Amino acid sequence: MLKLRDGIVELYKKVATSLPPDVREALEAGRARESEGSTAFSTLSVQIENMKLARETVSPVCQDTGVPTFWVKVPIGLSHSEMKNTIMDATKIATEKVPLRPNAVDIITDKNSGDNTGIGFPVIYMEETRESSLIIDLMLKGAGCENAGQTYKLPLEELDAQRDLDGVRKCVIDTVQKTQGRACPPYILGIGIGAAKDQVARLAKEQLMRRLNDVNKIGELAALETRILSDINEMGIGPMGLGGKTSALGVKIGVNHRHPASYFVEVSVSCWSTRRGRLIW
Repeated sequence: MLKLRDGIVELYKKVATSLPPDVREALEAGRARESEGSTAFSTLSVQIENMKLARETVSPVCQDTGVPTFWVKVPIGLSHSEMKNTIMDATKIATEKVPLRPNAVDIITDKNSGDNTGIGFPVIYMEETRESSLIIDLMLKGAGCENAGQTYKLPLEELDAQRDLDGVRKCVIDTVQKTQGRACPPYILGIGIGAAKDQVARLAKEQLMRRLNDVNKIGELAALETRILSDINEMGIGPMGLGGKTSALGVKIGVNHRHPASYFVEVSVSCWSTRRGRLIW
């Protein structure tokens, strides 16, 4: 478990200091679409340079290292409580070693724990797997983009959004219109659709772990992801809200069955600095 703990510390370092290849490529492709010399081109150039410097100097890409969120697939026979304790220990070490900004604040006392651990912090989701490998996915998601997320209950008269995929599209567009440039675009949007509010919140954030170049296995959802991405990039918000053709890098949608009387949609917003990674043990 000590070796695993050290592996998770290294995962923290990798995720905090180096963006995934698909995000790097999407940022560069976005810059290529902008007119050279434009504000959008310059802003994307700064973001790309910041990304490269962070990787070269092994420094956090963003000063807000966010809320650590883990999705862990645990082989049969490995203790979930031991796994959680190992993650907590690794988090304390990574906070000092990477370093990570201490972000865990007690609700009652308003005191910062100083090591990114506390009640329900970091966020850890676990499930059992029959595979022999332990798979640990980690996302560091800053507060600015987390605050931009929205939950919708369809139908919604004010958006003329019905209980269908076009209603979902209107929800996503509404979230981006409300957020504008306040959550550091270009964005990646994760959307969850299902029966309950807590269910779609988790599902939406899970979509942000998907690679940008993957294709949704459900044809209707793949088409909707493409359409919404095009719609957002036609809004002119641009990098950091300063205008341009690149307001979003990707849209990913996940679905669960719903109850006949409910249709919940969650939109999870991630900033340009989408930090995620995987450890296979």
